[in-house]
Amino acid sequence: MTTVPTIRLNDGNAMPQLGFGVWRVTNEQAESVVAEAVRAGYRSIDTASIYGNEEGVGHAIRAASVSREELFITTKVWNDRQGYDSTLRAFDESLSRLGLDFVDLYLIHWPVAGSEAYRDTWRALVRLRQEGRARSIGVSNFMVEHLQRVIDETGVTPAVNQIELHPRFQQKELRAFHARHGIATESWGPLGQGTLLDDQEITALARKHGRTPAQIILRWHMDCGLIAIPKSVTPSRIRENLDVFGFRLDADDMRVIEGLDRASGRVGPDPAVFG
Repeated sequence: MTTVPTIRLNDGNAMPQLGFGVWRVTNEQAESVVAEAVRAGYRSIDTASIYGNEEGVGHAIRAASVSREELFITTKVWNDRQGYDSTLRAFDESLSRLGLDFVDLYLIHWPVAGSEAYRDTWRALVRLRQEGRARSIGVSNFMVEHLQRVIDETGVTPAVNQIELHPRFQQKELRAFHARHGIATESWGPLGQGTLLDDQEITALARKHGRTPAQIILRWHMDCGLIAIPKSVTPSRIRENLDVFGFRLDADDMRVIEGLDRASGRVGPDPAVFG
């Protein structure tokens, strides 16, 4: 079975570098899909309240053949529940749906354009970490201005910022800020939501290494020191996405992929206007 390396977070906790995302997985699918991922060797599962599948994920976790301590579970507070008290209530509801006593990572899902509620939401997350019910806390889709503000106002730096990141949208400036502040970068949509799988440069590298395009892209995330959470409901692809630790990209490969970066490469919503 594949052993996934871990990333040491700024709070001392360790997070698997390659995890399993369940966005757009139904609650009915979630139990069997997550069970398949755990059997394949994934130990990090990423869900969110807005996904509507925390119950299914929780069933899979409790039925898993590995111990709870071997698993790293992430969930997130949605935009309409932000604020100090409402975030604490939302967290309790997520924990109840998951059927867990704690989560390994709790994230603010979006900063929400035009709102400053994320500031009080972050204070609620700090409390949850102090109570031990969220072992690590972080954010998702935060820009530099949001990160700087929560750091300045609370003195607590997020352990993780989960952002859209893939070869066509590499977010180098934001990643540089993360590096300066010890924030781990986690890539959602690491395959560009499938838009990169037919890219000529990527497919050429796949032929060179005898791998699939998805494996080339995920290996790039690993070699960049990023955390990635690919999603699939197909057992063969679930296993394929995990099989990226038996090879490395060379310097020429990395330069080719670096050249794919585009300012217009974003596939998902822009945090500057989404909310």
